[in-house]
Amino acid sequence: MSHTTVDSPVGPLTLVAHDEVLSGLYMTEQRYRPADDTFGPEDPSPFGDVITQLAEYFAGTRTDFDLPLDPIGTPFQRTVWRALAEIPYGETVTYGELAQRLGRPSAARAVGLANGRNPIAIILPCHRVVGANGDLTGYGGGLARKRRLLDLERGPDPYLLPL
Repeated sequence: MSHTTVDSPVGPLTLVAHDEVLSGLYMTEQRYRPADDTFGPEDPSPFGDVITQLAEYFAGTRTDFDLPLDPIGTPFQRTVWRALAEIPYGETVTYGELAQRLGRPSAARAVGLANGRNPIAIILPCHRVVGANGDLTGYGGGLARKRRLLDLERGPDPYLLPL
């Protein structure tokens, strides 16, 4: 295990690698964030591509990530996390829709719990999952960050006039 911390428009991000493959991306004060002493020594060397692709994402020039990932979780959680990667940039789905996509239409609550335990925020875009009525609900990094990420992906408001 090794880790590094990078700045971003949503605050510092802690990147964690297991055998030099990204296994965690955590925000400050994130729900279910492991203790810092479990991240291993500080070593930025395994994270060059991750840092580059995150910078491109935040600059608005990257809409999907092309990185090897190793999220640690149960088989069901890993299935949900793989499904997150299939949600198109700038779009949202509900927990129920995600459960439907997985062939488990009655598992919306379980999908929500797995979504909340996503260890690779942003790259596995759990921020793109919303409540049944479209409301922003349950984001481990906080609803303000969720709104910021969704706004970033939607791009500038064409109806907003410059001052």
